Amino acid sequence: MLTTQQDRLMGEINNLVDVHGSERSALIPILQDIQKRYHTIGDFEMQVIADRLGIHPVEVYGVVTFYSFLNEGREGRFVIRLCRTISCDMAGKAAVAQQLRNDLGIEFGETTADGRFTLEWANCIGMCDQGPAMLVNGKVFTRVTPEMVHDILAACEKTFGPHTPQTEEEHAL
Repeated sequence: MLTTQQDRLMGEINNLVDVHGSERSALIPILQDIQKRYHTIGDFEMQVIADRLGIHPVEVYGVVTFYSFLNEGREGRFVIRLCRTISCDMAGKAAVAQQLRNDLGIEFGETTADGRFTLEWANCIGMCDQGPAMLVNGKVFTRVTPEMVHDILAACEKTFGPHTPQTEEEHAL
């Protein structure tokens, strides 16, 4: 029997509902798991999740568009979030941001053409005493300098070369 991508997604969402439960409180954990696996949360997934949790699809859409760590657009393999709080401003965030723009060739809110890197702002990552702070796939980097940006990006390329398949380990960079 031929299984379509939508059938596979429905099965995966059903499994996530079995794991997290079918209450409204399970919405964010389910969305996080879908985001982690597919780097996006599409209309189909939002509809299926809404159906399984017994809520309106606009509620799911509202959560996806409200939280910056969820995304209805496609994200790169490496999602870089630079903290933009005043404490990071004072610690040299502007130079780090410019280095990221230069090295990646994109602006904040964009993904590189090859789909490898997404560059985003984070309102706060809780490292105000160690700024500028940055997350790469959830891993925290503190006291980041422009020179460190080169090393961090090189580690991404070295650890997960241009043609390696996407794996769960990638998210733990």
